[in-house]
Amino acid sequence: MSDTLVRPSAEAADKSRAARLLGQALRSREIAVFAVLVLLLVVATIANPRFLVGSDGWRDLLVTPSILLLLAVGQTAVIITRNVDLSVGSTVGLTAYAVGKIFVEFPGIPVVVVFVIGALIGAVLGLINGALVAFGRVPALVVTLGTMYIYRGVFLEWAGSDRINAGDLPGRFLSLGTKQVLTIPVLTIIALVVLAVVGFYLRSMRSGREFYAIGSDPAAARLYGLPVTRRVLGAFILCGALAGLAGVFYAARYGTVSSGAGRNLELESVAAAVIGGVAIFGGTGTVWGAGIGAFLLVTIDRVLPLLGISDFWQRAVVGALIIAAVALDRVLSLRRERQLKQARDEARNAS
Repeated sequence: MSDTLVRPSAEAADKSRAARLLGQALRSREIAVFAVLVLLLVVATIANPRFLVGSDGWRDLLVTPSILLLLAVGQTAVIITRNVDLSVGSTVGLTAYAVGKIFVEFPGIPVVVVFVIGALIGAVLGLINGALVAFGRVPALVVTLGTMYIYRGVFLEWAGSDRINAGDLPGRFLSLGTKQVLTIPVLTIIALVVLAVVGFYLRSMRSGREFYAIGSDPAAARLYGLPVTRRVLGAFILCGALAGLAGVFYAARYGTVSSGAGRNLELESVAAAVIGGVAIFGGTGTVWGAGIGAFLLVTIDRVLPLLGISDFWQRAVVGALIIAAVALDRVLSLRRERQLKQARDEARNAS
């Protein structure tokens, strides 16, 4: 008799757990954005069966978003703390040009050392942004808008009419733009490893969780004793370092660096993060969603022309996605506030 009572109870618990997990999955922004990405690829393949045929199509699908993926991951860390970095595009261009100049001056320098130098250049530029925001208490939008023009101006003054060509870069470095491991481009593998490491840090480490606490309520975080200044500074350094690494990727991927390198990438990185579920108001979002958002944006740029959609409507689609993402975040935020208020009222009435 007891077995018959226990079994239905266990089955009911399993069904309840499964329903809860399904509900969470359906509410997940990452899953929703990934579903849109898959749908877009299916439509593109139907429109042009050769879209993913051959190594070039598959490689381009994976390697082209790797630069934006790095920027979106760094941008996520900053946005979570209720800030933004608009200088990452200029950092990419400046670092990419610096990488080319390093190879020109030191042709035999190891590629790994160049990767480290690129990340360090970006980290220094990110440190400048972070210091002005964290210690100067200047709004990040104002600071990084200014440094965006400053870094771009330094880049233009340095480069002038000069440019880095593929002939200036060693073959062992350029091969990274096409080299694959088990059909997956090396640059994509590196970008995904970075995403996994940063994602683990933000999700599992105490200092990483503090990023979310600061973004949710900076004043309360200070009262609680969290190192707000240090964490905000760290977020900008991380964002700058990943932008510097993206500059190295840019040089390896395209082989040519001109004065226009990295232009508009700052806006695309913010768009990728927001579309991927990172709340522009801070405190919410994951690097996984930002990474999927980066792949979605790059795929949109490739697929919509294939479907005969004009450039205007391509930009309009991206703009609509951003507005929808921000509106959804606001709706969910208001819903959570109502639920918390209702829970507090019920607890007060019960007492």
